[in-house]
Amino acid sequence: MADTHPPGWTEEIKDLTPEAQELFENYSKISSDEIKPHIKKIRDEAFKIHPYPCLATFAFLELMDTQSPIYNEVLNRLKNGAKYLDIGCCVGQDIRKLVYDGAPSENTYGSDLEKGFLDMGYDLFLDRETLRTTFIAADVFDSESELSKLEGKIHIIHAALFLHLFTEEQCFQAVKRMVKLFEDEKNVLFIGKQLGRVEAGPISEHRYRHNDESFANLWKQIGDETGMKWEVDAKLEDEDLYEMAAKMGMKANFLPEGTRYLTFSVRRVA
Repeated sequence: MADTHPPGWTEEIKDLTPEAQELFENYSKISSDEIKPHIKKIRDEAFKIHPYPCLATFAFLELMDTQSPIYNEVLNRLKNGAKYLDIGCCVGQDIRKLVYDGAPSENTYGSDLEKGFLDMGYDLFLDRETLRTTFIAADVFDSESELSKLEGKIHIIHAALFLHLFTEEQCFQAVKRMVKLFEDEKNVLFIGKQLGRVEAGPISEHRYRHNDESFANLWKQIGDETGMKWEVDAKLEDEDLYEMAAKMGMKANFLPEGTRYLTFSVRRVA
């Protein structure tokens, strides 16, 4: 194992979720016995681009969009013409799941800081000739990036394992930037899942962990600044990821005590 591999590095895939298995078999048309070697090969290459823990542990295969309690609403709205952006989309796995479930791919957009991830998504899912998603390599903090072309056009934004990469102020600025991408109407949605913590606060100089209360307060600040009103449904999940990592023998400094997943959906109501 290379020294650059982080705590929690998983060399081989143990089990795929039934959803992921189905996606690779029926969407990517990969035979069942070739799926795991294929994913591992692409994962190893993607990890060289940037060593995210979600790649190290194969967590990107969890298809977090489908875990939202309003997934069916999202899917139906896309089928009826809504525009969807997955920001920090990595290899675009959640977009492929939506498309497999019937969303028109031309209604979907994916953005990541690393263009290599976007390119590698085609290699992972073998859909370079068929997928009509628009992928944009961009920094969310750059107001002049290609993301600016989407301002006022998006109805649903999905952000998984994204906002927890920033400081509290950066998180606020990122959300403020993304709100500009929404169409100016009620019922636009911001959904996702990220690392949170029972007690909100910084875990390092560069990382902040929200809980449900602080996340709701973030959106109140956004509303106060933009004149919009947002309804926030945010919940810390029950499983303590620090304890889980300890049981597995992991020493993961990005999972301090009290770390839990924070799932959320935010809807504009005024």
